[in-house]
Amino acid sequence: MKDTRKVAKATTAAEETSGSAFTDEERAAMKERAKEVKAARRAGGAKGDDEGALLAKIAEMSGSDRVMAERIHAIVKASAPDLTPRLWYGMPGYAKDGKVLCFFQSAAKFKTRYATFGFNEIANLDDGTMWPTAFALTKLTAADEKRIGALVKKAAG
Repeated sequence: MKDTRKVAKATTAAEETSGSAFTDEERAAMKERAKEVKAARRAGGAKGDDEGALLAKIAEMSGSDRVMAERIHAIVKASAPDLTPRLWYGMPGYAKDGKVLCFFQSAAKFKTRYATFGFNEIANLDDGTMWPTAFALTKLTAADEKRIGALVKKAAG
């Protein structure tokens, strides 16, 4: 006799309501990234007002997200002035040689309890066989700002 039992498929709430593995916020971020890529292609590689767009995005943030994003922008600019400010998935990012090295993600963007400051694989942060690539932020202290500055400087080096 043949066993005809089927394995039940686990689904998330986002999949059940939208039919997708992505949340509404994730899909919105992907759409923002597609717009960023299209705009860059239309510009033909010409440098537009990337920093202006980044600052406008920060200005749209509310409360502590905006305060942290403004401070991080100042820290990154001071620690690694050669990095290029630009939007990345609708978030403030800082690029080296055209690739985003680090980024800030507001808590409100994905409805999380903390903001994130993270680094991508081009960041020069290697430390043995394991090292952090993203940090949860609820507020910035002077010590946090100093640590972020040192990490950005090292990552860009």
